[in-house]
Parts: sequence; structure tokens; C-alpha cells
Amino acid sequence: MAAMEESFPRGGTRKTHKSEKTLPQSVEQDNLFDISTEEGSTKRKKIQKEPAKTKKLKVETRESSKFVREKFEILNVESLCEGMRILGCVKEVNELELVISLPNGLQGCVQVTEICDAYTEKLNEQVAQEEPLQDLVGLPELFSPGMLVRCVVSSLDTTKGGKKNVILSLNPKNVNKVLSAETLKPGMLLTGTVSSLEDHGYLVDIGVSGARAFLPLQKAQEYIRQKNKGAKLKVGQYLNCLIEEVKGSGGVVTLSIGHSEVSAATATEEQSWTLNSLLPGLVVKAQVQKVTPLGLTLKFLSFFSGLVDFMHLDPKKAGTYFSNQQVRACVLCVHPRTRAVRLSLRPVFLQPGRPLTRLLCPQLGAVLDDVPVQGFFGNAGATFKLKDGALAYARRNHLSNSKKTFKPEAFKPGNTHKCRIIDYSQMDELALLSLRTSIIEAQFLWYHDIKPGALVKGKVLTIKPHGMVVKMGRQIRGLVPTMHLADILMKNPEKKYHVGDEVKCRVLLCDPKAKKLMMTLKKTLVESKLPAITCYDDAKPGLQTHGFILRVKDYGCIVKFYNDVQGLVPRHELSAEYIPDPESVFYMGQVVKVAVLNCEPSKERMLLSFRLSRDPKQECEGQSQKKKKAVSAGQLVDVKVLEKTKDGLKVAVLPYNIPGFLPTAHLSDHVTNGPLLYHWLQTGDTLHRVLCLSASEERILLCRKPALVSAVEGGQNPKSFSEIHPGMLLIGFVKNIKDYGVFVQFPSGLSGLAPKAFLSDKFVTSTSDHFVEGQTVVAKVTNVDEEKQRMLLSLRLSDCTLGDLATASLLLLSQCLEERQGVRSLMSNRDSVLIQTLAEMTPGMALDLEVQEVLEDGSVLFSEGPVPGLVLRASKYHRAGQELEPGQKKKAVILNVDMLKLEVHVSLCHDLVNRKAKKLKKGSDLKAIVQHLEESFAVASLVETGHLAAFSLTSHLNDTFRFDSEKLQVGQGVSLTLQTTEPGVTGLLLAVEGPAAKRTMRQTRKDSETVDEDEEVDPALVVGTVKKHTLSIGDMVTGTVKSIKPTHVVVTLEDGIIGCIHASHILDDVPVGSSPTAKLKVGKKVTARVIGGRDMKTFKFLPISHPRFIRTIPELSVRPSELKEDGHTALNTHSVSPLEKIKQYQTGQTVTCFLKKYNMVKKWLEVEIAPDVRGRIPLLLTSLSFKVLKHPDKKFRIGQALKATVVGPADSSKAFLSLSLIGPHKLKKGEVAMGRVVKVTPKEGLTVSFPFGRLGRVSMFHVSDSYSETHLEDFAPQQIVRCYVLSAASPVVTLSLRSSRTNPETKSKITDPEINSIQDLEEGQLLRGFVKSVQPSGVLVGLGPSVTGLAQHPHVSQHNQSKKAPYDRHLPEGKLLTAKVLRLNHRESLVELSLLPGDTGKQDALSAPLGQPPPKQEGRETEAAERDHKGKAKEKKKQKQKERRTGKGQEGVQPPSKDKKEPQKPQAKKLGKRPHPESSGEQEIGNKKQKKAALSEEDDSGVEVYYREGEEEVEEMSVLPKEKLTRPAEAPRLQLSSGFVWDVGLDTLTPALPPHGESSDSEEDEKPEQVTQKKKSKKERELEKQKAEKELSRIEEALMDPGRQPESAEDFDRLVLSSPSSSLLWLQYMAFHLQATEIEKARAVAERALKTISFREEQEKLNVWVALLNLENMYGSQESLTKVFERAVQYNEPLKVFLHLADIYTKSEKFQEAGELYNRMLKRFRQEKAVWVKYGAFLLRRGKAEASHRVMQRALECLPKKEHVDVIAKFAQLEFQLGDAERARAIFESTLSAYPKRTDVWSVYIDMIIKHGSQKEARDIFERVIHLSLAPKRMKFFFKRYLDYEKQHGSEKDVQAVKAKALEYVEAKSSMMDD
Repeated sequence: MAAMEESFPRGGTRKTHKSEKTLPQSVEQDNLFDISTEEGSTKRKKIQKEPAKTKKLKVETRESSKFVREKFEILNVESLCEGMRILGCVKEVNELELVISLPNGLQGCVQVTEICDAYTEKLNEQVAQEEPLQDLVGLPELFSPGMLVRCVVSSLDTTKGGKKNVILSLNPKNVNKVLSAETLKPGMLLTGTVSSLEDHGYLVDIGVSGARAFLPLQKAQEYIRQKNKGAKLKVGQYLNCLIEEVKGSGGVVTLSIGHSEVSAATATEEQSWTLNSLLPGLVVKAQVQKVTPLGLTLKFLSFFSGLVDFMHLDPKKAGTYFSNQQVRACVLCVHPRTRAVRLSLRPVFLQPGRPLTRLLCPQLGAVLDDVPVQGFFGNAGATFKLKDGALAYARRNHLSNSKKTFKPEAFKPGNTHKCRIIDYSQMDELALLSLRTSIIEAQFLWYHDIKPGALVKGKVLTIKPHGMVVKMGRQIRGLVPTMHLADILMKNPEKKYHVGDEVKCRVLLCDPKAKKLMMTLKKTLVESKLPAITCYDDAKPGLQTHGFILRVKDYGCIVKFYNDVQGLVPRHELSAEYIPDPESVFYMGQVVKVAVLNCEPSKERMLLSFRLSRDPKQECEGQSQKKKKAVSAGQLVDVKVLEKTKDGLKVAVLPYNIPGFLPTAHLSDHVTNGPLLYHWLQTGDTLHRVLCLSASEERILLCRKPALVSAVEGGQNPKSFSEIHPGMLLIGFVKNIKDYGVFVQFPSGLSGLAPKAFLSDKFVTSTSDHFVEGQTVVAKVTNVDEEKQRMLLSLRLSDCTLGDLATASLLLLSQCLEERQGVRSLMSNRDSVLIQTLAEMTPGMALDLEVQEVLEDGSVLFSEGPVPGLVLRASKYHRAGQELEPGQKKKAVILNVDMLKLEVHVSLCHDLVNRKAKKLKKGSDLKAIVQHLEESFAVASLVETGHLAAFSLTSHLNDTFRFDSEKLQVGQGVSLTLQTTEPGVTGLLLAVEGPAAKRTMRQTRKDSETVDEDEEVDPALVVGTVKKHTLSIGDMVTGTVKSIKPTHVVVTLEDGIIGCIHASHILDDVPVGSSPTAKLKVGKKVTARVIGGRDMKTFKFLPISHPRFIRTIPELSVRPSELKEDGHTALNTHSVSPLEKIKQYQTGQTVTCFLKKYNMVKKWLEVEIAPDVRGRIPLLLTSLSFKVLKHPDKKFRIGQALKATVVGPADSSKAFLSLSLIGPHKLKKGEVAMGRVVKVTPKEGLTVSFPFGRLGRVSMFHVSDSYSETHLEDFAPQQIVRCYVLSAASPVVTLSLRSSRTNPETKSKITDPEINSIQDLEEGQLLRGFVKSVQPSGVLVGLGPSVTGLAQHPHVSQHNQSKKAPYDRHLPEGKLLTAKVLRLNHRESLVELSLLPGDTGKQDALSAPLGQPPPKQEGRETEAAERDHKGKAKEKKKQKQKERRTGKGQEGVQPPSKDKKEPQKPQAKKLGKRPHPESSGEQEIGNKKQKKAALSEEDDSGVEVYYREGEEEVEEMSVLPKEKLTRPAEAPRLQLSSGFVWDVGLDTLTPALPPHGESSDSEEDEKPEQVTQKKKSKKERELEKQKAEKELSRIEEALMDPGRQPESAEDFDRLVLSSPSSSLLWLQYMAFHLQATEIEKARAVAERALKTISFREEQEKLNVWVALLNLENMYGSQESLTKVFERAVQYNEPLKVFLHLADIYTKSEKFQEAGELYNRMLKRFRQEKAVWVKYGAFLLRRGKAEASHRVMQRALECLPKKEHVDVIAKFAQLEFQLGDAERARAIFESTLSAYPKRTDVWSVYIDMIIKHGSQKEARDIFERVIHLSLAPKRMKFFFKRYLDYEKQHGSEKDVQAVKAKALEYVEAKSSMMDD
């Protein structure tokens, strides 16, 4: 009563009769209360009389009409308050928020962070790692419109315009804050969100502090299948949950989400709801208290009252409600302060969990005239009656244009108004109206009203860098991108447009779902009178329209229109004249007028033209037809060169002189020969047999590649995708190179993609390293998609090899040399004497030359002789160490003629000049030395004779990439096989290289005058080496900046001398992070001082006295301090060794250096401190951030100035300083450093390397703060790790990767503390460790890097306590276990452990499946126990009491947190025993020894019996192993010293006590049980004990029976542990789960089997795969079956898997799938006869005899001839069994006539005739076969078969006749032998 009065306070004054009379008039008009006036008055009389009869309600009889109105006032924003709990419906789902429809037309929003705490954590984690999380899904996947949700108002924000926004929260922590763990009761309906996925179910966040809610998997299956489309529940998923079970005072709650249970859930008095804890969405049984015109008053849950406003009455029952009527109602909202409760009687709310179905109003946006007012509510709004009789509602602020113009008297019932439907309230199923003039007259109301291409007006809202935001209407905003603010790009749009300006735009794109509106202000587009293209169907050929250029490419312009429609203007349609560079003519955003040439709407393709002067369609067609008549694709033509362009040759196709184009890359199959031919071909030259690749309107594309020409001639040129099949080898050329792969085009114009992974058998770092555009390649088709016109290719050599590699290599070589010879003939036609001379020179020719000059690099130039301009050069190697002087005469041999550079390479080597005349033999293997290298071939000299031989460096067209280690070098030894013995016109012998293993390296001569291998010389500096200069150090010079490099600037001085300014000599003070070279600009005049001179060849700085100083590059400085008089210092005026230079730098010194490059291979930054001092910064010393180390290129840019610390010279021979960016590098104790994993040692730890060769080790105990059996698998070699140095005393540093060490500030949770010595341990401590080994004395468990504990056998397991037990199988090395420290011996450093469940609280060490880690939380075990053993705790307790009484039980080992001594005395009393004088375990056992059978001390902890007074059953159950908890009928085993096994279901024993209603945890509830125990006599107890023992004996015998079938999952687990590789057991286990329709469990068993069965047992594994395929076929989807099948093919012999799946399909009558699979098999296994036979049988079984015959013919075409007879015989057998017997006979007869001596075929034929034919036919065939002329042994076989047949089917006479014939044969044979 008090509660009701609080909700509805009494009071109010009596109003005049007039107001009372006006109310019934409005009621009469209300359609919801369709009753006559008389009935209405009668009802009111009844209502007035009701309170007098029921004094309980205490409601005052006289309530004024004003009070009634106020009381039933519908909700508005002002009536909401923070903390108000309210039911809502999801209206819109956006990425970052939900829009919620609330009762009475209200609306609110929920931010993404207000779903639940777990979801918010996931979002934060995603933001932190900057990558999307796999298990985090967006709001659109978690919520759908129509879902009912319980919300709480978290805040009411007021906007600038005074509008209030309702901010809601769905977080269960806020919604269910009013509940506590103690108030939770079974049957309560709560809402919660999934917080995590566990092994056996889901943890659900219900927001009640102190309560953990668990949803078992089996309770969620129905929901997942029906509502979630089979997908697992996701974190953050919103659920309506029914509490099934509450344990531990609400500490643990079990939930159910079954649709039937949830929808029937009703709140009852037993659930103890209060007005404070009442939640929205609860369905209650209620009684109508009072009926008023505006709603009802209800009484519910005995003494609560609530209101139902007229919007939430049941529309079908409106007007029929009466007092005391029983109804079901749903709580809509509860006010936190006034405790006012609002309810709904609408049927849609009375089934919780069911979404609302009516979500939209069909008339949304419609303007309605003369809509009558139904009712007016002062603060909230008014209701209107629509024409269809439905109610509509307008909020107060929508009743007039402003507050000032609002007139309440205009809204009397019956008054009519003009209004517009602006929204729809899902919660009230009402249309929402607006009477505002601005909204009624608005052009657009919602985004879906706006169409692309439409002209619209709006007001400028803001101007931002990315564009201008325009307000279009009440809630519509549009964006005008920067590019669309005007016809040209505007730099300062704010000067033209101002906030508030009205603008006229045209809509480019409108997406209502995304609320995205894009517009343009380009004047041409806005004012265009031409038709707008808004879809591809609008684009008709010939149509002219306006558009804007989106992109400008080499091939043309992409023009965009409205609604994302775009088309291409090809290059030839850009203008009537040819435009070589479109980017220089057109720009992005340019408005253009175009004509449509062609459009394909289905493919969304459109061709456009800028050429509007003629009819483009007809002209294009006319031209193309003319060209096509003359030349077509695939045709071979002759062409004449017209002109050379940048990319190739413009040619005329003869005889019609049609213009065409021949790209340079298409001149040859050899990449290097293309440019060579291009260079020497002249205008007017004719090329024969050129292939036409394509004949388009623009041009004819030609190709002269011999490989493509021969492919087309040979018919290897498929014209369409239907002709292409996987496995085909095709010849094509590289069309395009992308990062993800290479596109290959074939002569017919078809193209395919070779993905990066299929480009090479070698690792592909960059696709452009392996192939170049235009290169000829051989491609293997791997996949064809005819529908999408796509195919995938492989360019790997292993897939594309056409034949013998040696033959292919020789073919490529001869083709290459032949083309080069063709180039010589072109050269010989030139007029130049030089070119003609070069054309006549061939390798191997001997020349008499005169030395002109010995160059600084050691090479020799010879004088040109009679031919001016002839360059003859011998490299340093080919000088052969000879001392030469200018003018000296020498004999040399030509190695190669460079026909592009016009140089001749010669050699002075003695062996080459003095060739031996020795006859060579073709095919002989000879040793040779490489003398010269070209791109595609090498020239080598034979060691024996000195002859020059050429050999190809590639053996395949695709073989173009070589690692540096694979590349040949001049002077290297190779093994060659000669293919020709006489040099032809090329002057070279042809050879093929032998194995690469036979290569030998040449001895490299040490040369101090060489450029360092790491030095990259700037090409701009090389020019200056030719010029001599007269500069000396200190001279001031002026010059012009020629080029700027990151670390130096090249300057051109007077007289053309090149100088260099280093980055360190530009500024005096260099800011860190800046690039000093950027201060100078190209072309700028600079004044500098010479500070040194650098020798270009050696890169050394020479003293001015050095004779070569005049040829050095002057090193300059422009530092202000250096330019002052006498302010400069000379740079290395003396030749100082590099070692001495770096000695001036001390370790720890800070220097400024400049980044030169990042060495990817060596993983260091190369820097320069000064021009002559270089350094290296190892990557690990650049930063302590993983982000920087992962992408150093993003942090550091080339040329940047860096502050570094010197940490010592890294490599004395190279004189590099070693530097660090993170301070001194000292691996001291306590330091944190970055290292790189070198090696991962399983079950031990990691080896980590640091810069400068220092190594460290990480023990597996220091990898993480939380141990895991698999944590080492997370590491891989080369992975970067953050390390903490524990000790640096030894050469190998001891490290830790624990985050508590490396990042102590994060204060991460330490699950497993560090155990470094025995001092870190305490007796009774629980901790985890890894199994090290199993010893005779027990199990050794590693607890820390140097601490090992021993668990003796009795302390390992409660199961098999025999010391011979096979512990190795159950406790492999590295298994993670929880152990309890029993004893510590500090003197001998011994640690004694226990692994028993009673000590650890975890599952038994021997019962867990192999390799499965123990559960991490005891709570989870508790939940599992509670779920699976519902109501069993009580019986367990009784059982334990009985064990205590009979003396069989002992005190269990107490958990360490409890005091052991306290509970024992009271227990002893209660059980009728005398209390022991001492309560220690040993004393107690001593007493028991005197009374009963002895129990040894070490067996004490092996008994798992708990009986503790006052302890919760949750704790008792938590110690039970998980595997033992799946069936209620099984209890844990108890093991005694005698070896007697207890394995009995507790429900089979006679209970010691009568059954009790509810199990209780309290001490008081147990007392009556204790009393009843005492009442029993000793005899009764003895009888009970005997009966129980007999029952246990019976069950034990049954268990020991070898023929006993497993009956539970535990039984199967036991069996598969004993025989892990038996597929039969695993399949039985799967079948066991399938019988119970537990599909997921059956799948899990199959996966376990595949992991457990040894890899050697291939057949056993295959059996499981086949079973899994069967399971997926029967119970899974096609997708799941395909996934399993693909995995099975990877892990097994593919053919077997294919055949098994085909059988599965056939048996399950999926004939179409089986047919498709057989077709796949025929392509993949076409050489396997079994596949053909199986397919033939399949077709015959389906009655498709003709198809089977065709299959046999195809098989004979594909299979080798030796298989033909077997295949024919197999098909004939199939015909006998499944088809036409006559046809089978015909096949056999024809086969045997061709192969009369195939006894195997005869034998099969005989079998078939015996089985399917008559006796006469059988005897006929036997008669035929015994008269064959076969070997005696075979004849004996047939006679024996004939005899056996007659014995079985014939008479004695027939048997004798066969014997006689056999005797006759033998005699005839012996007589022949005698003759």
C-alpha cells in the first residue's frame, strides 16, 4: 500500500462540472474506447463504487479530472531524468551509435562505448594496436532494427538550439545496477551481453556486482541455430537471459536463452521484485484497478500500482476494459525518484525476446490535409486520427512554428489541421506528425527523397579543408567537395562563399542508408540543359552530356557523371589530333562535354568521346571494318618501318600500308636483343612474319617474338575461355607488373594473372625483379573462371618446363646469337667504316694492337689504328697482370663486340692468344673459364685448348632472376658440354653449362685501390674525373649547384670541374631531424672553400703533394665559419689510414651524423659523420619502440641529421664507427634492451642476439608472466623482442621477457611469479610448473630456471598409483601442471610437491586428455560442476558422511587458504566419534590403524574425500576433474591402499538419509540430518554398509568385464588414451556423440583424433578424415564440407580423398555434386585409371550407359597404351555387373581376339561368365581356353579351374572328361618335347 501511495499520491481539488462534462465528449470520439455514452457512464459509476468495496487499495474516490489528466500525461523529454530505466526499440544501427525509439514518440541514442565493458575493452585494444581485431564485430552485426532493449537514461544534453538529446546506456552494469547478487532468483528475466567465449559456454555480463553469469553451450544451441544463423555468439551480443539456477547466494548464476523459455517468462512475487529493482521489459500478471478515458491503473505483484496510457492499450481490446479484469502487462519504464511505473498492454511486448516487426510507415514524408485532432496533452503534444483510422501523434514543439505562435485552443478534439508525416515511433506503432510550415513546405524531408542529378537549394553551414557543408533541410546535410566548389580549383573558397549564403547545387550522389550526400557547385554542371546520366542504362550511343574528369591516365581520361557512373575516353578519342601526353592537356575536375560511343550496363562499362563534330559511332564502325577487312588479329604480315618513337617502331602493314605499331619489347624473345634491333633498324627496312596481336580502331598492335609466332602457327592459341583448361601450357608476354602479381597476355588477346606466390620457385621480394613488361613467358593455367572471364596462371619453372633443360638452353642460345648475327648484317649495310668494321669483327679473332693508355682502374685502352673512333678495351682481369707501357705492341683476342656502345672487348690472356689446335668432340664435358658476361649468355674459354665457347645463362624463357650468390663472375670456372665442334659465323662454339655444383670460384687478388663494396658512387661525380684541376687546399671557389643528393651536393665549378659539398659542411649548427642539403637549390650560385680532394677510384682523400691530386674531386665547404679568412681547417692533408681517422672518436661521445641509406639485408642504418668518416647504427640501437623497429623507413628519412652516441668501431677492416640512437649500449644487470630471436629451443627457451655479436638466453620460465605450454610457439627466428637483463656475469647474458620486468610501469598481472631459488617457495604454496621428466622416484617438475621439485608417485594421481604406470604418455615433457609445495628441505635444496586434485584444486594429472592444459580458473570448474551435476551436491555430501561413518574415508587435504585444524573437532562430534587429543593427520591415521584396516601414510593424500562443515558445495565440486562431470550417474573414483576401486553412481546406493527438499549450505540446515543419523541403530548402519559394498562389488565386476561397451564420454576418453592411434575407437566416440545429436562435440572428437593419431598411421588418419567428411555431408553445410575436404587433400594422398568423397556423395544420393567432383578428378588425375573406372561405374549405376561408353573412349585417349587392356577389362566387368551383358561379352571378345595370351583377361572373363552366364556358356569358354597355345604353367591353372567348376556344377562324368582332356594335353606336350 505504501508503495502504491508513493507512486500515486492522493490529493487534488474538485473541478467544476463543466470540465467533467467535456471529458466524456472526447472519450466518445476516441476510437480506442468505442463504447456508447450510457456504457461509459455505467463504467464510471462502477469505478466510483469500486474503492468503497475494496478498502485495500485506499484510493480516494473523488479525483478531479485535472489530476487524471496530469496522472496520465504521456512521457515527454522533460519528464525523463537521469537513472530512469526504460524499454526501447532499436531504430537505426550505425557504426558508432544506436538510435533507440522510446515510448510516446521519444527517441534517444546509445554510444558504442555504452554497450558493455567487455566490448569497450575490445575497442580500446583495437585502437591501441591500430589493426582490426578478428573477434570484434561492429554494431550492425550485434544489433538489428526492431530489437527490444532495456536502457537507462545516462544524461540529457541540451544543444545550442535548446533541443534536448536523450543519451542512453545499454551497459548491464548501469541497467541492472538496482539488483544485487542476493536478490537474484531462478526464473528472473534479465538482459546481459556476452563478455567472453569459454570452452563449455559463454560468460555473460549481467551487470550485477558479485555475480558471475554463465550460459552453457547446450542452452545456447537453439538460439544460435534459429536466431544467430549458426554463428557463435560474439563479444557484446545482447541477450534476454532467464536465470535457471542460482548458487552461492547469487555468486554463480546459470542462464538460459531458449526462445520458448524466455518468451514465457513472467515476473512473480516469489522473485521478490521491489519498486526500486523493477526492470523495464518484465512481463507481469496484473489486475485492472481503474478505467479512465486516458488510460488504466493496474495493480500488479500483489501491492504495486502502475499506469497504462492510451497509446499502450491493446488496440483490439480498447474500450472493453473493466475493473478487476486480469491482464498481462509489460513494464515500460520506472522513474527512479517518484517510483512511478508505466506499463504496456500491447501484445508485441508480452513475449520477451521477440523483436518488433512493424518498423516503417509506408506514408513517410506524405503531406495530409484536414487531419482531425483526437486528444491534446498539455506538455507532451496532441494525437490525431488518420483517414485509415490509425492514430498519429505530434510532439508539442511540432504543433506550431514557434512557442509564441502556439495556441492550445486550436487543438480541441475535432479541429482539423494540415500536417506531414515526419517519422514513425516503433514503440507506439504511431506515425509522428509535424504542423510546422517549414517542414510541410520542405522540398526534401529525408535523404531518400533526394535523387542524383536533381537541382537543390541549401544554406552554407561551414567551410572546411575537404569541402563545404550545406544544410538542405531539417536533418539533411550535404558536402560539396573542394574540387566541386567551382569549374576551376579554388584556393580560397571562403572569399566567395560565406556561412548562411543560399546556394544552388546539383546532386552528385545520395546514399540514404549511409546518410551521405555529395553535391557540385560547378556552374557548367548546375546550369547544364543536357540530359544527366544517373545510371548506365541512361547512356545511349550518340547521347551528349556534361561530366567532369575524375582521372587522367596515359591511355585516356576517366569522366564521371552522377550516382558514381563513369566512363572512359580512350586516347584516340581525346581529340581529332594525336595527343602524346594527356596529362599536359587535361586536369582533374575539369568539366567536359562528351558523347557516348558505347555502353554495357551489365559490366558497368562506357566508352566516351570528346570528338563531337561527327557521328562518332558510324565513323568508328566504318574505320574498324575497313581495318579488319585488311588485317585481323592472329594474322602473319610483313611490315615496313616508317618511324622510330620512344616506345617502339611505327610501321606500315604491307601491302595495304595500314599504320601499325611494333613495341621495342616485341622485337625479340630476348629482353636484351629488343633494344639492339630497335637501334639498328632504319626507316624503310622490312620485317617479315610479324604477328598481328590486335586490330582496334586506334591502331594495329604487332609482335615479332618467334615464340608467339610459332605458338599461333602451331594452333596453341585459345580464342576463348571455354577452350582453356587448368594444366594447359600457353606462351604469352608480360602485359603489366603489379606488386601482387604479373598479368600475362596471350596472342588471342586473352589475359590472366600470375599471383606473386606463383611467379617463381624462388622467394619473390619484388615482382619487378623477376620480370619486365613485354617479356616472353610460358604460363601454366591453374584456374579458370568462365563467368568472370578470368584465369590464374603459374610462371614457376617447376610448373612450366616444356622438356629437357639442356635442349631448351641450347635453343635459346642459338636463337639469341642468330638475332645478333642479323644485327651484324644490318650494321654491314651502313656507310660508316667504323660500323662496317665492327660488323666484321667476331669473338675469337686475333688482333695485333698498340697500347694507348693504362687507365687508373687497371684496364687498358688500345689505339684505334686505321679505323677512326674504334674503341678496343681490355679489362683489368684480361690484362692478365702484365706491365704495359703506351706504344707497346700486343696480341689480343676479341671476346665480344658491344654493338650499342660500339666497343670491342679483348683479352691479353696467354691461353686465349696462343690457342691449341686440338680436335674437339661433340658432347664432351670440358672445364672452362668465364671470360665475358652478357645479359643472357656468357663467353668462356676451354681450359684445354683456349677456344671460346658461348653458353646460355638461362634454360627457360621464365628463368630470368638470379640471387647474387647464383650469378657468375668473370674468371669463375664452369663445366661445359660441347654442342658444336666448329665455330660458325658467330665465331663461338655452342655449349651447355653443366651442374652449378661444378662451378669453381676464381682467386680474387687483394687490391687496396678498390672502392669499398658498400660505397655507391654518384654518377654526377664520375664526369669530373676526366678533368684535371690546379686547385689547392684553402682556395676559395665559386660554382653552381648541379644536383642535390641526401648527403652531399654536386657543384659545377669554373672550367667544368665537378666539386662536392658534404652535408656536414653546409651549416655550423645542424638541427636534429633537418636535412642540410635541402638548404641549397639546383642552379644556385655558391661560394665555397676547398678543404680536400677525393680520389674517385679509392674514395680516399689524398694530400696535396700526391701526384694524382690534380685528378681528385675537390671537397668543398660552405660553412660560414670555414669561409672566414684563416677560419678553415684542411681535411686530411696527409694520407691517413681509416683506422687512425676514427680513433679521434671516443666511446660515449655524441656526434651529428647524416643518414645515407637503410641496409635491409644487414639491418643497419648507414650514416656519414664527415665526408671521410662513416658509421653504422644497428637497427636494434635505433629505438626501443616496436613500431619504429618494424618500419624504420617511416621514422628516418635519407639525409636526415641524427644525434648519435659512439659505442665503438664495429669493423676495424672497414673503418666504420658503430653508433646508437638510444644512448650507450651496455648489457648490464637491470638494463632493458632490444634483441633479435636467433633460435627457439622447444621446452627450454630462446636464444637472443644483440648488436656486436653478444648472445643471451631466455628460460621458458621468463618468457611471460603467465605460463603456457605453447608460449614458445609465438616466437620465430629474426623476431624482435624487448629484454630485461637478469645477469651479465657470463659471456651469455641471462634475460627475461616478462612484462613485469620489461615494462614495470604497466603493473601487469603476474599469474606465475618468478622462482629463482628455493627461498622463493613456501610450504603449502600453490604454483605452476613444467614436467621435466618421469623418474622411478616420481615426476620432476621445473618450477623455475634452477628450481626443480619432485612429486612422488603417490602424490601424482589418485588413479593408478602403481610405480610402473605409464606416466610418460600422460605427463610428457613440457606439460604445464599445478602443484602444491608439501615440504622444503633448504639444507639439501629439495622440494617435495603434490599434484593431487585434493591439493591443487585442479583436475587429476592422469585423467586429462594428452596435451590439454589444465583449466586456468577454479571458478570455471566450479561452474562446469554445478551445471552438469544439478542437485547432486546433497547426495555427494551424504555419501561422504557415510564414508566417514564406515571408516573408509579420511580427512581430505585442506585447501591452503583454510585452517586445517578448526573443522576437525566439531566433525568428530557430529559423526559420533570421540574428539582426537591432537588433530594432525598422522595422529588421526594412527587411531584409524588400531580400529580398522591399515592405511599407509603416503596413501593419505591419495584419497579425494571432502567433508567439511559449513563449507559451500561449490568448493566441494570444484575439485572434481572436468572429465568426470559429464554424466550425473558417475561419481569420482576413490582409491584405498588395498587397491580396491570405487566406481559407482551415487544414485544407485541406498541413501543414508531420507531425501530432503533442497540442498543447503548453511550449518543450521545440516543439523536435522545429524539428528537423524544418531537415531539409527548400529545394526541398521551395518546392514546399509554391507548392501552398499555388494552393490559396489557388482559394479566393479561389470567395469572389469573386457566385453563391456563404453557408455559415456569418460569411457571413450579412457579408451582413446590407451589406444590413441586406433581410428575405430575414435569413430565409435564420434558415433556416440552423433547418437545424442551433439554435432559440435563429434567434430571436436574428430579434430582431437587428427592431432593425436601418429603421423605414421596414414590409413588410421584417413579413416578419421573420411568420417569427418561423412559428418559434414550429413549435418554440416556445403561450405563446411568444402573446408574439411580441402584440408583433407592437403594432409592425405589427394586421390584417396577425392574417391572417398565421391563415394559419400553417391551414397547420400547427391549425384550432381558427385558428377562435378568426378569431372574435377578427371582433369587432375587423368593418368589414374582407377578414376576413369570409378566414374564409369558411377554412370552405369545412374543408368547412363552411353555416357559410360564415352568415358571409356576418353580414358583410352588419356592413359598410356600399356594400361588400355586393363581399363577395357574393367569396363567390361562393369557392363556385366551394372549394364548390358551382351555388350560386356562383345568387349571381352574383341579384346581377347587382339590379345589372346592375356591370361588375366581370360580369367576375369571366365569369372564373369560363371557369375552372370549359363553353364553352357561357361563350358564353351573353358573349351576355348584349354585349346590355347600358352605356357604349361598357365594351362595348368585353367585346367584346374575347369576341373573345380565341373566338380561344383557338373556330374562325375563331366569331371572325368576334363581329367581326360588334361591328360591328353600333357601327353601331346611331352611328345612334342621328345620330337
